[in-house]
Amino acid sequence: MTIAVTTPTGNVGRHLQRLVVQAGERPRVLVRDPARLDDDVRDLVDAVATDQLDADSVVAATAGVDAVYWVDPPNRLDDPLDGYRLATDALLAAVRENGIRRVVFQSSAGAERRHGVGEIDGLAATETALDAARVDVTHLRCGYFFSNLLFDLDALRDGVIATAFDVDAPMPWVAPEDIAAVGAVRLLDRSWTGRHVQAVHGPEDLSFRDVAAIVGRATGRPIEAVQLSDDDVRATLTATGMTPAQVEALAGMTAGIRDGYTPENPRDYTTTTPTRLAGWVQANLVPSLG
Repeated sequence: MTIAVTTPTGNVGRHLQRLVVQAGERPRVLVRDPARLDDDVRDLVDAVATDQLDADSVVAATAGVDAVYWVDPPNRLDDPLDGYRLATDALLAAVRENGIRRVVFQSSAGAERRHGVGEIDGLAATETALDAARVDVTHLRCGYFFSNLLFDLDALRDGVIATAFDVDAPMPWVAPEDIAAVGAVRLLDRSWTGRHVQAVHGPEDLSFRDVAAIVGRATGRPIEAVQLSDDDVRATLTATGMTPAQVEALAGMTAGIRDGYTPENPRDYTTTTPTRLAGWVQANLVPSLG
């Protein structure tokens, strides 16, 4: 079986790539710039320079592929949802023209709502398109990434974690490496068929106030969870130079999840993963904070 892995330098992809190699496979990795791959992995994979927003590029890169781990890539288009549409079209073209029969798709909690969740609407659209294509597909509905904390290093140094989420409302938080582990198992398992939704909820639901306390203990500095309004978020994002559509994609994602959704898979043995936030913070956040 020839396996393709997208975003192999990303928070999840770099872990998933290693697991696939350790399973004895030689994956084909689709990466915009192969030079970004670590030196120790280059001889163990087949790297193909690929633009995931370009159908011709993806079709050429996946010729002969049987299974793919697909991540809709980050994009800097004026409207991020346009990027999701292009990525979806590219994936569908590859599925159709190369006869790819198995896809593990990295989606998100909230995609089950289908609309009204900002940027996650783009992931929901990819899910819907894959379902219509009648391939064997597993949608990984992932919780809030631990690694999102790395975007807030300056605020954390100032003792603040600010969010438009309800700071007292628990939600799933998950380590990227745990998503990779679940994704790799699904990708390597040849026995399943049809459509599946696999939630990846992390070890426990945490509020931002819980997270602030955990990060504070691990770093030895007091951290306060601060509630922002949606307008506060929009103003901050606009000040960074984002377009109105980019701002709404991010602000709408937070508002849509905050306003409530019902996961298709509840938390249970099959959706709970082991890596706890305190250990992840010690290994990943503390060195970054300096």
